Amino acid sequence: MTLKGAKDFELHRCAVSGDANDPLIQRDYAAPERASRTAFQRDRERIVQSRAFRRLAGKTQVFTSRASDHFRSRLTHTIEVAQIARSVAQELGLNEDLAEALALAHDIGHPPFGHAGEHALDECLKRHGRRFDHNLHALRIVEHFELRYAAHRGLNLTLGVREGIIKHSRDYSAEQYPELAGYLLDRRPPLEAQIIDLADEIAYLTADLDDGVESGLLEIEHIREHVDLLAQSYAQVEREHPGVEAKFLFSEALQRMQNILTDDLMATTLANALAIGASSLDEVRTHPVRLASFSPHVESMRQQEKRYLYETLYTCHALSLEHEKAEQVVTALFNFWIAEPLELPSGYVEQIETEGLARVVADYIAGMTDSFILLQYAQVKRAVRR
Repeated sequence: MTLKGAKDFELHRCAVSGDANDPLIQRDYAAPERASRTAFQRDRERIVQSRAFRRLAGKTQVFTSRASDHFRSRLTHTIEVAQIARSVAQELGLNEDLAEALALAHDIGHPPFGHAGEHALDECLKRHGRRFDHNLHALRIVEHFELRYAAHRGLNLTLGVREGIIKHSRDYSAEQYPELAGYLLDRRPPLEAQIIDLADEIAYLTADLDDGVESGLLEIEHIREHVDLLAQSYAQVEREHPGVEAKFLFSEALQRMQNILTDDLMATTLANALAIGASSLDEVRTHPVRLASFSPHVESMRQQEKRYLYETLYTCHALSLEHEKAEQVVTALFNFWIAEPLELPSGYVEQIETEGLARVVADYIAGMTDSFILLQYAQVKRAVRR
């Protein structure tokens, strides 16, 4: 199916309205609204102005910032996701402000050192009967840890943004997560939230090839041999620009690959909505499965590239060494503060009675940037030697 214009189908009827009667714009605490900005625009600004958002600049995406200033950080990745999400929402006639706010918040719950840090923190918590989930940690950040207002803790975001933070990439059952009962767990998320996880995929599938080649760990010719989506885009660019240096052809091929993925997401999501005759947000939310998706053909190419990245980049020797170091640092600090809880900052010590020591230690570590956690690790090592 081609994307002939979502407005012809009036997919905007399936969008979150954000008007004064929309329950998704409700906040836990009363807040004066401004006629010049929508509720979701205000949420976007609250997220961007938060400490957790700023700390993304110091958190690993794939390569640590110590390796090169040119590699994506968690922050620059987030900005790329926001650009894609907003363009998809605009083309489909969805609520662009909600989509952008969700994209900007989608990674704020990640700990330092990327997925290696998250895995280590989860393993530490398992020993104490807990788990680490970056979506749920993001919710704790916006509801509890951010301190910007005199009357309450948290950012006081709308229900729509808080629900999307939790549900953009997976569904949670009320039986397993009774604490999330207020987040409409029996309903699919709105389309604005459904597109975020796929926009995230589009962003990193493109960026990780780019950073992989920049790092010297991947070679353009090898990618062309094993990633059909990139190979097709590269061949097209090469025909149009014969004799141009490979690195420039590769850069433009990545842009075209991103466009293919983005266009397919828009066309397939629209086709899925057409197939069920969706004409309201309620029909989207009560449908048994999510409507946002890639077509079967593009999905197979996406899976091929993900396997390639996992086998050749994410698990390569150089990054495996970084991952091992990251897990060592996280685990050592977690064990230290479990044994010496009074060494935690006073604000965290005060929360031990209500949250439990293991959760408090995990919360402290999860908020750190790569550079700060390495500083803490060095200080703890010196203290232990004494």
